[in-house]
Parts: sequence; C-alpha cells; structure tokens
Amino acid sequence: MLPYYGVFDNIEYSVANDGTVTLYGQVVRPTTKSDAEYNVKRVAGVARVVNKIEVLPLSSFDDSIRASAYRTIFNTGGLFRYAMGANPSIHIVVDRGHLTLEGVVANEGDRNLAYIAARTVPGAFSVTNNLRTDAEVRGVR
Repeated sequence: MLPYYGVFDNIEYSVANDGTVTLYGQVVRPTTKSDAEYNVKRVAGVARVVNKIEVLPLSSFDDSIRASAYRTIFNTGGLFRYAMGANPSIHIVVDRGHLTLEGVVANEGDRNLAYIAARTVPGAFSVTNNLRTDAEVRGVR
C-alpha cells in the first residue's frame, strides 16, 4: 500500500474508541506521509485520521549516515535477515545526524548487537535504541 515506505522510514499508529487513528513517526519523503493517511482513511471503521508523521529534512549528511548505518548494521553477525522482505523489521531513522533504531527483533542479543553496530557508524552524533523484542511486542515476560 505504501510503495516508498522503507528501511529509513518509521510509521506507528494508535486507534481511539471513536474510530480516530493517529499516525506517528518519521519518513524521508512527503508522499509517504500523504499516502499513509490516504490509505488509512480507506480502512473500514476509521472515522478520522490525525497525521502526526514528521517528514525528515533533506540532508546529504543524513543520507550518508543512513547508507553507512545500513551497511554496518546489516553486515553485522546475523542481522542481515532483518533487512529482508518488503518491510524490514529494523528501521533506521536519521534526523540531523541523530540515529534511531526502530522496529522488532527476535531477542535481546540481536537488539544489543544492532545497537553496538549502530554506535560505530561514522558521523552519527547519537544513537537511540528503540528496538523491541518479539516477546515484548507479544507481552510475554
């Protein structure tokens, strides 16, 4: 439904009881923001969409960090499997030199491995690890 949604974008949502869907996150293309809103409006039961998705600024500096982070993270250990498929489970968000990892990984070891790899990316001012494990997403302790 979102042809330009990729590893450098992150979209999340919440649904209220009145049928209002709120979209959050960051994308690199303005069309991804508008396409997300358009597609969610077409879902049965959605009364209203509040689009709080941020379009990241154009920056060749951020682009170089994105490319370097992609190579570094997905060439580390067995993390390459998280880059496979149409919707990768690890998303790399870079905003003004600050790198954030979003998404879901299988276990705590993979979360830590991705974070360690991301911290070696040249040019990144900071790294925030928002990766969650499958168990956390399912609510299993």
